[in-house]
Amino acid sequence: MKLGSNLQFLRKLHGGMTQERLAERMHVSRQTVSKWETGEAIPDVEKLLELSRLFSCTLDALLKEDMAPQADYYSPVSIVTVPAFTLGRYVIISPQPEDDVQMYLDHWARKSGLYDVQPHPRQIGWDFPFVSMEQQNRFGLRGYVAGWLLPEGFEPKCPGVEVYRQEQAQYARITVHDPFRAAFDRIPKGYQRILDFLGTNGFKENHGTSFLGCFEEVYEEGGETRMDIYIHADCVGKGNLHTDFSRER
Repeated sequence: MKLGSNLQFLRKLHGGMTQERLAERMHVSRQTVSKWETGEAIPDVEKLLELSRLFSCTLDALLKEDMAPQADYYSPVSIVTVPAFTLGRYVIISPQPEDDVQMYLDHWARKSGLYDVQPHPRQIGWDFPFVSMEQQNRFGLRGYVAGWLLPEGFEPKCPGVEVYRQEQAQYARITVHDPFRAAFDRIPKGYQRILDFLGTNGFKENHGTSFLGCFEEVYEEGGETRMDIYIHADCVGKGNLHTDFSRER
């Protein structure tokens, strides 16, 4: 049974949750949580179900899978302040929207003179949710939005993108290592880990219309593909904030 090591791993993953904090959430003593983790005691069925809901995992995974190696794929969740930025964005609905929108933006960047700017411009993107069920089920269509982060004062030589301006905002961020090796597993789990972190630490996901609700940035670092996932969050007055979104890639 992997319950004890999995609980230790899940606490660490969820913002370094202490045994005391988990005990409060489960309405048991800290000593009880300690016994669960050392294997001296096993939670009853109701507590196991509560644990699986709290950590967003199945009972089978909680009891039998070795979750700790998955930590290699993800960084801890952190709260960052994203400075104001200007985005030239475009949306495509197609069977492969990520590839198609990338081709379009590459063409636009060359025509607009963006590739002449140093350092090389960065790009972010996110799923476009406004695709009907008929489009999805009948035609296999999905939507994706991507855009270039435009330098201050940049004047494109041609139209073709929507220019969007966002003010400084707070986001929860996680880094996913080698995300496309198992994209439909690692990327959704990255989003879920952020949401778990927000809920566990008393933060709120911010659904306001003045800011992007979430976005992703893919880049190469140390010879490895990485993806930073951001979810807009209401973290005013809670914890230390780190401003490093503007670092160069």
